[in-house]
Amino acid sequence: MSCGEPHETDCSEVLDHLYEFLDHEMPDSDCTKFEVHFEECSPCLEKYGLEQAVKKLVKRCCGSDDVPADLRAKVMGRLDLIRSGQAVPDQDLPVSADRPAEG
Repeated sequence: MSCGEPHETDCSEVLDHLYEFLDHEMPDSDCTKFEVHFEECSPCLEKYGLEQAVKKLVKRCCGSDDVPADLRAKVMGRLDLIRSGQAVPDQDLPVSADRPAEG
């Protein structure tokens, strides 16, 4: 997605890192770049607003639910693969011995 207008920070970079921004998991300097981009780019601002609303809804509806251990293990396994730069398979990952299922 791109609005077609030139920006200092490209739309694709903003959208690729949107959840890092929403979760406050990026340096302040990057947050500032994103905020400037949202001021200039209404399609990205709209996407940001939608994702922010979804996060709030999920938190409100599911925030107190316990995450099943097998789901948590699968998500953590996929995150480990992503962080290591490996391809993420489409099928479920088995729980590995070095990352036991947690509750």
